[in-house]
Amino acid sequence: MTDLHLKPEQQFELATDSLGDKLRLLLAELPEGSVPLHRLLKLLGRDGLMLLVCLLSLVFLIPVSIPGVSTLFGLVILLIAINRLLGRPLWLPKRLRHQPVATLSLRNALDKALKAFSRLEKISRPHRLNWLTTTPGLHQVNNTALILGALLLMAPFGFIPFSNTLPALALILLALGFIQRDGLCILLGHGANLVTIAYFGGLIAGGGLALKQAAQQLGG
Repeated sequence: MTDLHLKPEQQFELATDSLGDKLRLLLAELPEGSVPLHRLLKLLGRDGLMLLVCLLSLVFLIPVSIPGVSTLFGLVILLIAINRLLGRPLWLPKRLRHQPVATLSLRNALDKALKAFSRLEKISRPHRLNWLTTTPGLHQVNNTALILGALLLMAPFGFIPFSNTLPALALILLALGFIQRDGLCILLGHGANLVTIAYFGGLIAGGGLALKQAAQQLGG
């Protein structure tokens, strides 16, 4: 049960470990009409920014690259990850901080997200291998992995299949691990980053080989 003495943003952070319950709690805390962006960020809290990382990454879980969008979304995720690594709140310009967000539109978006997260919850469990998420040194490593995933998402590989899917999967797994304090999800996120690096390395090596063969044929 939610502690009524806690502020709404504290309630969102502490009341529950379930992704679905976190979103339902956020929906219940939204005022009518509109909510300023800075207030929404307070309601979301640090875990809420990880929910945002999941939302921005979900669009890429298809085997087709989306040029431009991956750069923009990757940049937003990168800023979130860097601020998280430095232990700072997400910085926004003053004008943007007070920008109102329509509650009705936000509720509709969160309702759709709730359906997606209900599926994601099946692969994550709260406090599984929790030490992987709470050890100070590993915490920094995990935050660095989130930065790496954002950079990989921004890699300019055009329409090559899975070039966005693999780093997006890594980002989702890492974000889920942070939210649920699930060390296994964190490990899977690291693994997805390594698979992405290997995949990109293969693409670069294959492209270099193709160029070398083309050059040899032209020279011959």
